[in-house]
Order: sequence, then structure tokens, then C-alpha cells
Amino acid sequence: MLFHSGQTGVGAREPGGGGFKLKYCQPIPCIDDIAADFPTLTIIMAHPAVPWQEEQLSVALHKQNVYIDLSGWSPKYFRPILQQYMKSLLQDKVLFGSDYPVLMPERWLKDFETLELKDEVRQKILLDNARKILNL
Repeated sequence: MLFHSGQTGVGAREPGGGGFKLKYCQPIPCIDDIAADFPTLTIIMAHPAVPWQEEQLSVALHKQNVYIDLSGWSPKYFRPILQQYMKSLLQDKVLFGSDYPVLMPERWLKDFETLELKDEVRQKILLDNARKILNL
């Protein structure tokens, strides 16, 4: 299952945020509870979970069945802690995502190229991790 995490551009700057409630996009308790209650369910948290980035990283690190996709944000805006975890502890649990048509894949990939990543980590994020969790 894929769940949105973090703030959304949908409803932004509209009265009442267009009715969208950001509390339901917070990784703890929402995603963490689901991952604990359904340990065989593969869960992908869509988007870097701003402003709860560290919660998201913690849930993905703690729960074997939880992954993060990087859609919705240009890689040039990734926080240093996300980049640190992508290179190390979570390199097998991070997935490519652009959030088309809001963020075009070509733009995302161009910005991703500017990150300092080893080729094998880049390959995991762009393809290998998705193949593994989707059994492809």
C-alpha cells in the first residue's frame, strides 16, 4: 500500500487548506501503527515527509515492511538527513518517484544526478529496490 506522508501542495494556500488535514500524513502514529499491526503488508510512504522527515526515517528503519519513495520533491531540496540515510542505513528502502505531472521525471532525474551518491546506491534507488519489493 502507498500512503502519502508529509505536507501536501494540494489545498495549500486555500482557506482551511482545502479541508486537507496534515495530521493524517504524519508517519508516527499513522504509518507506524499500520506497519506494526500488519507486518506482512508492504508499505510505501510517498514523498519525503516534511516536516516529519526524522519520524519517516525512523519508521522505515524500524519497520522491515516500510519503504520511502522520493516523489513530490526535487532532489535539490532533500534535507541532509534524508541524503545521509539514503547513502547508508536506508539505501535498500528508498525508491524513485517524480510525482508526475506536478514534477516531471526529467527534472527530477536531472536534479538527482547532482546528489553525491555511489553508483550502486543510485541504481538501487532508481530501479533495484522497486524490483525487489514489487517482486519483478
